[in-house]
Amino acid sequence: MPLSKLLDWRLHLLVVVISLLSEWIGILKIPLGPGTLLLLPLFYAFVLGVLLNPHLFSGTRRFLPESVSQAATPLILISIMPFIARFGSTIGPAIDQLVSAGPALILQELGNLGTMLVALPVAVLVLKMGREAIGATYSIAREPNIAIISDKYGLKGPEGVGVMGVYVVGTMFGTLWFALMAGYLASLGWFDPRALAMACGVGSGSMVAACSGALAGAMPDLADDLLAFAGASNLLTYATGLYVSLFIALPVAEWLYRRLGGHRRAAGTVGAMSGNDAAGLPQEERPETNLGKTAAVLAMACIVGWLANTINGASLIAALPGMVILYVMTLIGLVITRAAPFYLPGVAWVSLVSIVMTLPFFPGSGWIVDQLAAVNFLAIVTPVLAYAGLALSRREFGMFRRTGWKLIIISLLVFTGTYVGSAVVAQVLL
Repeated sequence: MPLSKLLDWRLHLLVVVISLLSEWIGILKIPLGPGTLLLLPLFYAFVLGVLLNPHLFSGTRRFLPESVSQAATPLILISIMPFIARFGSTIGPAIDQLVSAGPALILQELGNLGTMLVALPVAVLVLKMGREAIGATYSIAREPNIAIISDKYGLKGPEGVGVMGVYVVGTMFGTLWFALMAGYLASLGWFDPRALAMACGVGSGSMVAACSGALAGAMPDLADDLLAFAGASNLLTYATGLYVSLFIALPVAEWLYRRLGGHRRAAGTVGAMSGNDAAGLPQEERPETNLGKTAAVLAMACIVGWLANTINGASLIAALPGMVILYVMTLIGLVITRAAPFYLPGVAWVSLVSIVMTLPFFPGSGWIVDQLAAVNFLAIVTPVLAYAGLALSRREFGMFRRTGWKLIIISLLVFTGTYVGSAVVAQVLL
């Protein structure tokens, strides 16, 4: 796609406005039964992006033509790279804690495989879903998992529809579901409370808070210990989850999908189409292919994230060094992606670069970590979801209409499989 379209000011200005509005609204807490429904800025950004999508409402075409909307597609992957760098920067400073953690905390991450073992057979054999089942069931659909699917398949393909569907359902109902599961399993007495607390760590921050809070409420005499186990588990999930998803979970999901006959069943359906090869769509250019163009687009994406950070992060001046560092980390990761003699997705290299640069023994790591503290962890991913909402085409909207109710069922199975699977692994190791 021409650089002029990728840098069209109308697209980026709209994303800035959406992101600032979403961050201004902040986190809404809605009491719902025994738990609380948390709505995050990420969710608002995606919904607003969808509502302003010119493919959905013709009225928005006056200020955002469909051709400009199409430019949002490659920007999803490029704009999520700085978030991956920020994500990795939380791991380097905590390396001592990760090394000293016990095997139960580390290996319970493999319990995430419970997502597909429970949900993928139902998706393929019962609900007759196509390849969107892979994106929906290979993980719990946190932001790094979205980045993996975006890098490998593109979010406009069926795998992208699957992972985004689970993300939206998780944003709306995941917190409540985790709290209900934790409280119910605690009441059964089948699991060591520490195992249930470790399993809380596989969720997002809000899921961890609700899950561990439910356990602490059920067993107040163990509250401090349970919260500590949940926090350590969540830290390790951030450290290892990206790589478990990339090198274990996603290949296993692909293999299991084929074994269940998904490739044959999907031959005549929308789900058979893989990524941007589907329906004759042109192949997207990978970010590392044209580093000059990517550097320019990445700079624009970082500017958008920098502006979005002003609401719940730091001021523009305070956050500027941190955003420049994320820009440099991302470019280094993409250069390595292109130059390496073997292939790893760009998100993996960017993550590794940020981890290395924030290790305690790396020169200047203390200053780097201090500067990155001014960049709000989630604020810079809010624009990514705005781009994702604006990038949806008529084809994706049609796919959502056909599979939306199925994705709700699969999402709840994914959350259940992830939590119970992680709890079982932790229980065995304990």
